[in-house]
Amino acid sequence: MALAVETAAGEGQGHSSASNFDRPVDLVHLARYTLGNRSLEREVLGLFHTQSEIYLQRLKEADKDKDWADAAHTIKGSARGIGAWQIAKSAEAAELLSGKTRKSGALEVLKELERLIGEANGYIESLLAEAGSGDAKAEV
Repeated sequence: MALAVETAAGEGQGHSSASNFDRPVDLVHLARYTLGNRSLEREVLGLFHTQSEIYLQRLKEADKDKDWADAAHTIKGSARGIGAWQIAKSAEAAELLSGKTRKSGALEVLKELERLIGEANGYIESLLAEAGSGDAKAEV
């Protein structure tokens, strides 16, 4: 199953606050997107964590422009769903690459996406660990 957190067109163009933009995931956006349902937030974050790695690998293995664009598009939509704005921006740039441009720019884009997804997934792991510890102060 692809990441099922695609947002409406245009959403994700702005950010909830400057401090949330500094984080790999905009928690205010995520709370709004999930209507404040903490269980749903954890589920969506878990889905992103798992599926982002799968689609990053598909991007790395893409031989055809369509496969590349499809994987980048999935990452972009999923990132927007959780408020991972930097990932969404990078994936959008990747999605636009094709032909010779893709072949020449793919390595740089892949490195950037790999770094950003790694940061976001590390952040997600810490959030899920806090939530799973039973700490009443956990934010997700």
